[in-house]
Amino acid sequence: MTMTTAEALSVTELTQAIKHQLESNFTALSVKGEVTNLRLQASGHYYFSLKDENAQISAVLFQGNARFAKHLPKMGDQVLVKGEINVYAPRGTYQIIVREIEHAGLGELLLKFHKLKSKLEKMGWFDPAKKKPLPTYPKTIGVVTSPTGAVIQDILNVLKRRFPNFHLILNPVKVQGAGAAEEIAQAIDDFNRFGLADILIIGRGGGSLEDLWAFNEECVAAAIFRSKIPIVSAVGHETDVTIADCVADVRAPTPSAAAELSVKELHLQLNFLQEARRRTASMLAHAVKQGRLKLAGIQRHPLFKTPYTLLADHFQRIDGVYEDLNQTLNTFLKEKSLQVEALKKHLQGLSPNARLKLLKEKMYSYQRALERQVSHQIQRKKEQLKPKELTSYLESQMLKKLKNQKEKLSQISSHLKSINPNNLLKKGYCIPFAEKDHSVIMSTHALQAGEKILLQMYDGSVNSTIDEVHPKHD
Repeated sequence: MTMTTAEALSVTELTQAIKHQLESNFTALSVKGEVTNLRLQASGHYYFSLKDENAQISAVLFQGNARFAKHLPKMGDQVLVKGEINVYAPRGTYQIIVREIEHAGLGELLLKFHKLKSKLEKMGWFDPAKKKPLPTYPKTIGVVTSPTGAVIQDILNVLKRRFPNFHLILNPVKVQGAGAAEEIAQAIDDFNRFGLADILIIGRGGGSLEDLWAFNEECVAAAIFRSKIPIVSAVGHETDVTIADCVADVRAPTPSAAAELSVKELHLQLNFLQEARRRTASMLAHAVKQGRLKLAGIQRHPLFKTPYTLLADHFQRIDGVYEDLNQTLNTFLKEKSLQVEALKKHLQGLSPNARLKLLKEKMYSYQRALERQVSHQIQRKKEQLKPKELTSYLESQMLKKLKNQKEKLSQISSHLKSINPNNLLKKGYCIPFAEKDHSVIMSTHALQAGEKILLQMYDGSVNSTIDEVHPKHD
């Protein structure tokens, strides 16, 4: 069957027919759904879509109706709207003209968003204290976004304008749809694993909650949180807030703003350096001038005409301290010399030869006293007795005295022999003397390894060196 031109409908006619059919049959209806793709125009009109699991429909709440609404639409809200179907002929689309709107709860995606946000906030992933500062002058900028979207072009344009010699590495990923979140997380991990950048920008353009959902996944939040590289999040428009924005170190309202945050403007930095150089040179010149004036003033001061003006008191104090030290040192040396002499005398008194000499002197003294006493007794008896009797008496007494004296002399001799060191030495003993002062060594505590000593034996002496000392412990 061939259709003629006269039978064909124009686009306007068809649209008008559809408009008449829809608008006449759906004059008063109620629809329940989740708000998405919300846009508030400067005129005060709200444009949004209502969606469920399988479909969505456009809707508009004009400013006149919005003024009386108790609840205005928000992204992710479940709402109940009342109104009528309208066909917008210029675009060939149909939409709901909303007269009334009621809140019916949160949408599924928004509930999921708030649940994850609450969980990560309790884990401390949003803590400002854990945010990393952005580097002042990054050498390499990493970007995680779509290679074909407007985001990368906006970033490149800003960087070319602000810092023409920038170095950028793009890790291209999907930014929405199945597998997008995993690609974004893997790209962030790759940048960290290989240390490819000093700062990362992750982002995409604006869109609905569904379009931005890849940046609300926990795997992306985890990759951002564990990143050692500072991350700037630039997802959607300024009114769009994602989990990635909350976890990132810095949130930028737009990708262009993220690029501006990443690098400083080159000509401003050059101007700053030139101004800093000028100010530094001026400050140094002023400091040198002031220093020279101060030095000239110091040189003219009377105190600096001769060094002795400043040093005289110090010289006198040094001389006084020197004299005090000499006096104290001399007094100390005298005291120590007296102590050394006393110790020498004490050591000499402890020497076996000195003790033996003292005992001999005592014995000779006893012998002389005994002889004087015997002579005195004899003389007395001679005067008292007759010659014969005296002779007999004297002989007997003399014999008796001689016997007693011989016994005492024998005892003293035995005693002297017993304490004579030579007798002990013949039994295998020896006496150690210190090599320095020839004093008798009385204890192992007076000895040190490597010290030289003199061993006195009965038939001579031996020079020895101490190898080890083994004190006796109580």
